[in-house]
Amino acid sequence: MTETSADTAGQLREDVRAYYRAKAAEAESGGACCSPDPDTFGPAAYSGIGPDSAPGSALLASLGCGNPSAVAELREGETVLDLGSGGGLDVILSARRVGPDGLVFGLDFLEEMLALAGRNIADAEMDNIVLLKGTIEAIPLPAGTVDVIISNCVINLSLDKPAVFAEMARVLASGGRIGISDVVAEDRLSAAQRAERGGHSQCIAGALSVCEYKELLSAVGLKDSEVVFTQEAADGLHTAVIRARKPVQNEAAAPGECTPGGSCC
Repeated sequence: MTETSADTAGQLREDVRAYYRAKAAEAESGGACCSPDPDTFGPAAYSGIGPDSAPGSALLASLGCGNPSAVAELREGETVLDLGSGGGLDVILSARRVGPDGLVFGLDFLEEMLALAGRNIADAEMDNIVLLKGTIEAIPLPAGTVDVIISNCVINLSLDKPAVFAEMARVLASGGRIGISDVVAEDRLSAAQRAERGGHSQCIAGALSVCEYKELLSAVGLKDSEVVFTQEAADGLHTAVIRARKPVQNEAAAPGECTPGGSCC
């Protein structure tokens, strides 16, 4: 990495921290903090979620672009990891889905978001959630710890996406799966064209393309990847559902399947 690119990366990280600190403060003051488009991001993605499922303050604090706890089809007794748990809505919904015999880890890099999530979890009276401070590029959990990884419009914010995918594969148990909501670009858009359509902190400039997503998943050995657009977020960019799974030990690749390190597109 050149000195210029290092400076740029450092500035982007600080921009993301400042942006989401401000969003946490908005939520603390009782305001909704969805961004950048309230018709696409935030509470709009959770139709049918009522106060019996999660506190209203957790719903209003949502900054995501989908409902990954539903995307991942969580089952009772599973262990779940939410990458970028924010105000806690997805960990609360996940904890209800996996039940008292399940466990949910919520990982976030901001003290302010963790504090907000802690209060929402206490209001929801959930005791099968553990909040962790850390980054999605260096997940503070042992290998093979979780059955399911969810994330809601967070992976696009990372400046080291290969590290994120490697960490996901590391902490997933054999046969584990991912169910992610994220902003994804059409393959026709270059990185520069994505940046023209929105900022990094607003989940646009850092979005991967469909092909890039599948290749990064394949590179760490995750199989059966799919990227399904759900709603337009900007010209050539969409909110999307991303699924994949970690193969069980000694599982052979299916004929024609994208192999680790190979091209998926």
